[in-house]
Amino acid sequence: MNNFRVRATVGAEVTELSPESWRLSLPEGKAGVYRWAQLDDYLHLDRSAFLWRPPVKLAVSARVSTVQVPGTWGFGFWNDPFNASAGIGGTRRRLPALPNCAWFFYASPDSYLALHDTHPAQGFLAATFSSPLIPPVLLAAGLPGLPLLALPPSAQLFRRFLGSFIKESAGRLDVEVTTWHTYQLEWNDGDVRFLVDGDIKFNTPVAPCGRMGLVLWIDNQFAAFPPDGKVRFGSLNNPEPVWMELSAISVHE
Repeated sequence: MNNFRVRATVGAEVTELSPESWRLSLPEGKAGVYRWAQLDDYLHLDRSAFLWRPPVKLAVSARVSTVQVPGTWGFGFWNDPFNASAGIGGTRRRLPALPNCAWFFYASPDSYLALHDTHPAQGFLAATFSSPLIPPVLLAAGLPGLPLLALPPSAQLFRRFLGSFIKESAGRLDVEVTTWHTYQLEWNDGDVRFLVDGDIKFNTPVAPCGRMGLVLWIDNQFAAFPPDGKVRFGSLNNPEPVWMELSAISVHE
């Protein structure tokens, strides 16, 4: 696997430890400053040119420095729905899209990333989102209404509306993430399987739609869209440096 690109904010680092292993690290720092390190194969592409469709399999060995990373980390496939890079570093500018993803995903307790109250929204998860492929230009017409999300009653209504047509599935994983494990993700037309060290840990019929990009990242960001409608997002304090190490990354159809 050698077609990914390196991304990092100032002070963060992506270090190639050997031809098949990497360390993605974030420095110590205060809240309010975004820190991010990433390997990906999509940020320079239009969504229509993203590389991956089912059936496809991802395998990666990974560990992180602590079980309590402030922010998020993970690896898998997604459609970069919110275009977080916004053209930084020569990456493509894109209109927002509805979320589609299949990934191993960790979110610290500050986050709440679920549209259905019964689904886990923090911790280390195997997770998928499946959304209809509505043209982004049509979604952009609703952007003027985003300030209404600052009002909890409006945000609650909008959350229920999104949950009526965006499918999601998630299972919490009981894994000691500070030690090496081999993670496998098998994305098929009708299901997604998540394996750890060769054992199936989660299997869901909620499979993403459309073309996807590969992403492996760690950052100090949080986002919360909880049932009470109090939308929150931002960047967290890193009281100490944190890192994720990766090796033996492979993707094949």
